[in-house]
Amino acid sequence: MTRIEEICAGKGMRLTPLRRKVARILAETHSPLGAYEIVERLARDGEQTPPMSVYRVLDFLVAEGLAHRIESRNAYLACTHSHGDEDVVVFLICEQCGLTQEVSSHAVGRDLAWAARAVGFVPRQRVLEIAGFCTHCRGAESPEAK
Repeated sequence: MTRIEEICAGKGMRLTPLRRKVARILAETHSPLGAYEIVERLARDGEQTPPMSVYRVLDFLVAEGLAHRIESRNAYLACTHSHGDEDVVVFLICEQCGLTQEVSSHAVGRDLAWAARAVGFVPRQRVLEIAGFCTHCRGAESPEAK
């Protein structure tokens, strides 16, 4: 949360109570959450929030680089890294437990930017989602599956 507060303060943006609560919920989990899951968690804390309000907050967090939308899951995850303009954000998503790790790669980003420029393409987003199995879930598999 400190990172989000510092970024908002640095940009002169207001971190409303609802923005703060949604950001906190995202920051507390390592698995992507859908908007309705966030609404449910807010309700557990006594906050009755319409889904549309949560979607607006999520749009704000994504637009400001404070969260990411995981397209394949239609879900959101707090951003844990600072990214350069040409970095590619890579999500390693465990198919079994849902653990999602964010990594960035300047080298992959540089190569993709070069390939895009070569054909006159301008990328809007530089995000890759890679499905597989985390260390914990791989350990739960049979030795033959490793």
